[in-house]
Amino acid sequence: MSIFAISDLHLPLGKDKPMDIFGGRWENYIEKLEKNWKSIVSEKDLVLIPGDISWATYLDDAFADLKFIHDLPGRKVILKGNHDYWWSTLNKLKKFIEEHKFTSIDFIQNTAYVWENTAIAGTRGWNIPNAQTGAEDRKIFEREKQRLILSLEDAKSKKAEKIVVAMHYPPIEQNMINLDFLEIMKAYDVRVCIYGHLHAAAQKFAPVGVFEGVSLRLVSCDYLNFMPILI
Repeated sequence: MSIFAISDLHLPLGKDKPMDIFGGRWENYIEKLEKNWKSIVSEKDLVLIPGDISWATYLDDAFADLKFIHDLPGRKVILKGNHDYWWSTLNKLKKFIEEHKFTSIDFIQNTAYVWENTAIAGTRGWNIPNAQTGAEDRKIFEREKQRLILSLEDAKSKKAEKIVVAMHYPPIEQNMINLDFLEIMKAYDVRVCIYGHLHAAAQKFAPVGVFEGVSLRLVSCDYLNFMPILI
């Protein structure tokens, strides 16, 4: 039973917003994603999807996209991305998947999910602040740090042997000007962190590799050529 990851699916099944306007790599990407997923993920596996799941604005509009994910092999754990406007409270999300019998989907929001001997913790994250960052963005950044701590505390309470962190935004930038998220992970002995959010030219600047003892991996679907990656 393996753990895979892939993010930024940007599914448009409930809203007409094709992604091929962002380049040829996105042409027929839903078909490519489905084929690749089924070629590597089994029903016994877990897939982490850290954000930007659906273009839907409201939860009901995300039905087709969540059904698409549910129908794919494996157990799926989903986190919020910056474009997931359909995202609601955890109780409403759980009620929605229960009503529609999307039994292969779970959500992380201030919580952790345990798979075998591994706890999955995480949060959306936010843009790393710099000297020009405004007060509102700094407030969101600090709130996301607290959300990560809550999730890691939940993971710790479940006494898993290992903790993997999933975020939507990168936890650091290449210039290493702010290590707050990384320091939180280190305090909980996290060794692996996956993230998405970055596309196209921005992927050239993605922090990938081992930083301060934490292995960072970019899992945006176009970066992975729409193939879930084993983590």
